[in-house]
Amino acid sequence: MTISRRNLLRAAAAAGGFTAAWPLMRHLSPAQAHAAAQALGATWDPSPFTLGVGSGDPLPNSVVLWTRLAPSPLADVQPLPDIVQVDWAVATDAGMTNVVATGSVAASVLLGHSVHVLVNGLSPGQRYWYRFSAMGVTSRTGRTKTAPVGSISQVRFASLNCQNYQSGEYAGMRDIAQDSNLDFVVHLGDYTYEGSELGTAYTLSDYRKLSALYKGDALLRDAHAAHPWFLTWDDHEVVNDYSGSTGSATFVQRRSAAYQAWYEHMPLGLEGDTALPDPQLFRYRQWGDLLELVVLDLRQYRSDQNLSDGTILGARQRDWLLNTVTSRNGGWHCWVNSIMLSQLRGSPGGSYMFTDQWDGFLNERKSLLTSAYNAGLQDFVVITGDWHSAFIQDIRPDFDNLSSPKFGTEFVAHSATSSAYSASWNATNGPIMGSANPHLQYFEGNRYGYDLYEVTPQRWTTKLRVVSDRANANATVSTLTSWHINRGTAGAFEDGATSGSPAQYRRAS
Repeated sequence: MTISRRNLLRAAAAAGGFTAAWPLMRHLSPAQAHAAAQALGATWDPSPFTLGVGSGDPLPNSVVLWTRLAPSPLADVQPLPDIVQVDWAVATDAGMTNVVATGSVAASVLLGHSVHVLVNGLSPGQRYWYRFSAMGVTSRTGRTKTAPVGSISQVRFASLNCQNYQSGEYAGMRDIAQDSNLDFVVHLGDYTYEGSELGTAYTLSDYRKLSALYKGDALLRDAHAAHPWFLTWDDHEVVNDYSGSTGSATFVQRRSAAYQAWYEHMPLGLEGDTALPDPQLFRYRQWGDLLELVVLDLRQYRSDQNLSDGTILGARQRDWLLNTVTSRNGGWHCWVNSIMLSQLRGSPGGSYMFTDQWDGFLNERKSLLTSAYNAGLQDFVVITGDWHSAFIQDIRPDFDNLSSPKFGTEFVAHSATSSAYSASWNATNGPIMGSANPHLQYFEGNRYGYDLYEVTPQRWTTKLRVVSDRANANATVSTLTSWHINRGTAGAFEDGATSGSPAQYRRAS
């Protein structure tokens, strides 16, 4: 019988002990860990491509292809030679008959036998299919797409965040995988969670097994195989609420292990001249003339919170972001942002609710947004994760000044599975947050899912896609509400067809 992930910790606590083995418990053998994971519903692709395939960071003429060889996904050491040769092929059809690129790469034990292939020479705006071969076995076939160039009429993409494995099932990812018209997926962070009452990751082996357990979800593997992904991280890929590289030597070593394991399991190329253990995630990407994506890293370079000269970006990333804003090429301008940008006070005139987000870096935020506004930034959208609840907010250079101009919108998405506040907390605090934060237009915290974005030259539309039951892998997925932004006019407005949907706060129009 399959055990509900969400009820595992609750059942263990109620029984005063472990009623079922958690797959990452250190005393388990690989076989025992595998059996425990199967009891939770985990499956894997055929060996050695157990963790599936993926693609990411698409450019007009290239894309990164990923896989990792892991015959025993939850083992400390893989039963493989130190070097395994892996062949790859890219075709213009799902049957892989019209192959347009091939190659071979060495998968090394030094990077967990992971494979990151930068395929060049592709055509812009085209669908491609790909697969890997090694040790006499061929992987599943993945599908990807390169970025278009020039004028395009629409882009459709989805964002995910906060997918705590033991908190629920990934029904929303089935919806994403089956949407053949999606151009790409953005992950906003908290892809994995470092620990629970049943164990915590500290070492490279720990983090590798943690990622492999998450990849044991068939729906997650399907979503990776269906579309290219853009990725950033938040804190739980390492440990909750960490800041930069500050801390003891033990923490720095732990962070390096976590960063390496994350990279080993993601379809991401290393940017610029950076390398592990400090990969550069921040990057600028275009989708034709319609969309600019500005991917931010809000963990690796930050200082401590609540300092007058504190930084969430770090000097190099801040300078790069300001240059990106001032030299933009047009189209909708979208920041891929892992934690809430907008101000969030807990009561009118009261303190900030959480200073781990941009509220802990007030001077940098105000300076940055003021510079962006003064540079004439328009059609500005920020997509954000972390909060486990949905917020829709106006962006102003100075959130405390109601005469400060509104010049953008932030969409904070529901979590995929990670637990939000209780329904009673949301009902009580939704109106309080609305009263305390005049820029807040909408709040809903009782649901889980992902956001879908449909963007044209005239309008940006965000659809909040929610699952009927996060504990059910077969749950239905529906649109809770839709919000629009008209090109050239700052501020989002709700679609009349969904304006009666449930919410704990909705500002009167």
